[in-house]
Amino acid sequence: MSASLARQRASWLAEHVLPCEPALREWLRRRLSLRQDVDDVIQETYAILAGMADVSHIQQPKAYVYSVAHSVVLQQLRRAQVVSIEAVAEIDRVAIAGDEISPERTASSRQELARIGALIDSLPDKCRQAFVLRRVEGYSQREIAQRMQISENTVEKHICKGIRVLMDSMKRDANGVEQEMERSAAEGASNARRR
Repeated sequence: MSASLARQRASWLAEHVLPCEPALREWLRRRLSLRQDVDDVIQETYAILAGMADVSHIQQPKAYVYSVAHSVVLQQLRRAQVVSIEAVAEIDRVAIAGDEISPERTASSRQELARIGALIDSLPDKCRQAFVLRRVEGYSQREIAQRMQISENTVEKHICKGIRVLMDSMKRDANGVEQEMERSAAEGASNARRR
């Protein structure tokens, strides 16, 4: 980026984006899970906007800034190794007014959330209790150990077991879907050859 373009971009950011920051911070604070940091989202949003080759197409800078921040939040949720149930719920809460969410997508998300809820319910009692307290309610391992009257090491083992069971089940489901798609594709190809 040339020095002239960098100055123009800095001027554009100062004029159109910086005035939005207080409202954007509040909007993010109300919507983000404890695991996500407002400062990180804002910094990444600024980096994306500053790195754009051209901003002349942006008619409504404030709406664009919110849209970029929304995308950053979703990217962070997708990148997380283990997504908590709370974070999955955040995806719906972070949606910006005007975003088109199809009924199929909403139904699919609800089914996935229900499936994960059922998997959590199927965990052994102590494992489920520790997992929910940590991943859903956000308690520390120490708080959970005190609450359940067990050692922190045992809490960690319960949480790890819960994560392992959930991940294994999700992998099995994903493999099953993949195999079903391959089977359908093979049947479709076979039917096409017969015609």
